[in-house]
Amino acid sequence: MAGVDFRRGRHRLPKPIRALAFAAAALIIGGVAVSMGNAFAFNGFGQNSGSGQRGDNNAAGRQGVRVANVGPFRKDFVDIRSVQPNVRDLQGRSGSTGTFVSQCGRNEDGHHNSDNFIVTPGQRNGAHHTHDYVGNKSTNAFSTNRSLLQADTTCQTGDRSAYFWPVLRSRDGVERDQNAPGGGRDGNVGTILTASSVQLQFRGNAANKVSPMPRFLRVITGDAKAASSGDKSNARARWTCSGFEDRFTAKYPICPQGSQVKRVLDFPSCWDGRNLDSENHRTHMRFPNNNGQCPSGTRAVPQLRMVLTYDVPAGQTFALDTFPEEKHNPVTDHGDFANVMPNELMNFAVNCINSGQRCGG
Repeated sequence: MAGVDFRRGRHRLPKPIRALAFAAAALIIGGVAVSMGNAFAFNGFGQNSGSGQRGDNNAAGRQGVRVANVGPFRKDFVDIRSVQPNVRDLQGRSGSTGTFVSQCGRNEDGHHNSDNFIVTPGQRNGAHHTHDYVGNKSTNAFSTNRSLLQADTTCQTGDRSAYFWPVLRSRDGVERDQNAPGGGRDGNVGTILTASSVQLQFRGNAANKVSPMPRFLRVITGDAKAASSGDKSNARARWTCSGFEDRFTAKYPICPQGSQVKRVLDFPSCWDGRNLDSENHRTHMRFPNNNGQCPSGTRAVPQLRMVLTYDVPAGQTFALDTFPEEKHNPVTDHGDFANVMPNELMNFAVNCINSGQRCGG
């Protein structure tokens, strides 16, 4: 990797785009008016391409709002100011306290598809919802280790890793991909929002030093089917607003005026030391326990944290792309990662993390 300068702070993220001011309004929840600093008119709330029906099993239906039972529903939203502080971060303890940020942009190029080469390899529209991609420019259903290694990247330091997550849409009634797989054909409607900032941060372990990730390791977080299955044991959705990072919620946050919507996706970081993937894409990677220690038989590797920040247009609701049966429930938020960092870069990141440095951003 000759010619690449990895010195701390060399590459900096651009200043976040200032949040759009939201107009004042009132949110009706179960017949109670709650005054909000950022007002949602809830345009497109529970609607699909303008054709709907009464939703008697949700608050919107009880209020007489014309909806289709495709979500999101009023119960899927919460005023972030009503959420109590609940963040417990062990990362700054004695184990490995540094960080490394891979700067790969915000998907300004619009790299989108509804594939997932980790979970449904070789299957077009295997996700039935649209993904944002940064990093590797070739990522699609047919990606292989070889194709990823040979492709170009959006990352500044030659990181060819594939980073992806379901898009967030403004429910503005604009149907640019109404006939596309992963879009309107699968019940995902509205304008795709490009994040105002994307941070891809690799963090340490609270109890131990971290070891390098092997190249081509596959890692997923969250559960894209957590709503319909009723099993939330793998759900990892965490939503918040800028200025309120001391609290997370599994619901879509309603942010005060001048505050931005944020998604925080933490990935498992305890590797079994043998497998690059597993049949369910989970058992080769585990999360640390409540004390930050890795389970027996695993070793700590850098933990990927994705922080995705959005300017949601004033007066518009928003929702994740999901499988149709998930009805755009915010608990289904998830992310995917395949490590294609050059070994030199991975070793540099590990050294930064283990020595307590802040590198890359």
